[in-house]
Amino acid sequence: MPVKKQINVVGAVVVREDTVLAAQRSAAMSLPGLWEFPGGKVEADETPQEALAREMDEELLCTVQIGDHVETTSHEYPFGVVTLTTYYATLIGDEPQLTEHSAIRWIPIPVLDSVEWAPADVPAVQKVMQDHAAGAA
Repeated sequence: MPVKKQINVVGAVVVREDTVLAAQRSAAMSLPGLWEFPGGKVEADETPQEALAREMDEELLCTVQIGDHVETTSHEYPFGVVTLTTYYATLIGDEPQLTEHSAIRWIPIPVLDSVEWAPADVPAVQKVMQDHAAGAA
């Protein structure tokens, strides 16, 4: 049995008031139509936080300040094993703009699970909802 490709990616949980930025994968991407926390692959010479800041600038043409770690999960897909590390982030300056995704949306945290998330993102979605519920109580 061949060893599956290991893919290390980062995702930004960009929070604004009681909403979180979600991005829908386009038809040209793997897992088309599923929602994810925006981000991308970590290059060999960068930290996860550096990768996330770079990817947000490249993918959504916006600047974020990276905050606390949310969750790290691995999920096996047909194309490889994705290890996703998510961080809370704060938008600085310009609004995110669509470049690669088919849609971006600010989703209220209590209903984050109302869209179909990529499997690797689901544990982080659950953690964000738990963190918010604990903080809002």
